[in-house]
Amino acid sequence: MAQARPATPPMVVVAQPQRMRSEMGGGFIEAIFGNGGDRDPGYAPLPQQQYIAPPQAAYGNPGSMQQVYASTGPVAGEPPSSQNYPINPVYEKQEVAYQTTEEPGTIIIDTPNKFLYLVEPNGRALRYGVGVGRPGFMWAGTHHVSAKKEWPDWTPPPEMLERQPYLPRHMDGGPTNPLGARAMYLGSTLYRIHGSNEPWTIGTNVSSGCIRMRNADVIDLYGRVKVGAKVVVM
Repeated sequence: MAQARPATPPMVVVAQPQRMRSEMGGGFIEAIFGNGGDRDPGYAPLPQQQYIAPPQAAYGNPGSMQQVYASTGPVAGEPPSSQNYPINPVYEKQEVAYQTTEEPGTIIIDTPNKFLYLVEPNGRALRYGVGVGRPGFMWAGTHHVSAKKEWPDWTPPPEMLERQPYLPRHMDGGPTNPLGARAMYLGSTLYRIHGSNEPWTIGTNVSSGCIRMRNADVIDLYGRVKVGAKVVVM
């Protein structure tokens, strides 16, 4: 018997015509959120800022860091162009020393430094590299994971189709869908932590508010995080 699919919050997207590709992959659209400027009460925009690499001491010295790499093998159905794509080792999944008052199981997203932490017991955390919002689309707030989707579909709302009628009416979940292999929805907002078929964008300001991960990493995180988990975006 098929399990009922959890309700997915509506999404509003904007096309990037100059980056369109025939397969309509992750470069085809970027997600934007909100309705005419109204934001979820937990939303607070961050000022525009340039990324400055933090000193190594900010995340513990190399001796305190244990490499715990996610699978680097191909994700089923993922395009060859994104399989095993090399990225800066600092953005590989790894276990680190991390002091916080948040409970284990909490997700903390360090927007300026492009890291997502999954808090573990005893002052430790799993750290993943992420892509974050472009200047003007960065935000901060506290939410909870309200839904989880494997290979999520994308359906642009009527308001977006009216403004951009060339967008597809629906995209089934799959390797060319810009939401990637997994998506975790954040509270009543339209923000998501999701996969990407563009691993070269990890560690950059690239999205319109969503937190994107490599597909292998988002699959790993998805298996560790429960609906209701707290998410803190800084």
